[in-house]
Amino acid sequence: MADGERAARLGEIIRRQRELSELSMRQFADLAGISNPYLSQIERGLRAPSERVLDSIAAALQVSADTLYEQAGVAPGEEPETAAVIDAVRKDPRLTGRQRQALIEVYRAFTANAPPAPRRRAAAAPIAGEPEPEPEPG
Repeated sequence: MADGERAARLGEIIRRQRELSELSMRQFADLAGISNPYLSQIERGLRAPSERVLDSIAAALQVSADTLYEQAGVAPGEEPETAAVIDAVRKDPRLTGRQRQALIEVYRAFTANAPPAPRRRAAAAPIAGEPEPEPEPG
């Protein structure tokens, strides 16, 4: 399944679950702790949520993130759409179209046969801009 198809399928699952919960997009975005426009992009398959955002969405839906991945046909641990590297390459205005395509192809070639990264829980991942927690004395 192509990256865009995964994002579209995941977005459709999230939208359907939100509607079954009888929540407006605004209410659900507030519950999940994300912006309304970002939720809209996710539901339309234009953006794939990060693991942390998907964990928040899953919690708001009262299901596991793995359940959402499975319903969307994405293996747990597999990126639902694109890696942050690919997003960054696509958005970099300093690159030409050919350079972007070449970098994306090289990145995909390197990561195609790599073992899947272990899934981390959102609580274990530091939030950008926040200080690391102090180790407990012991």
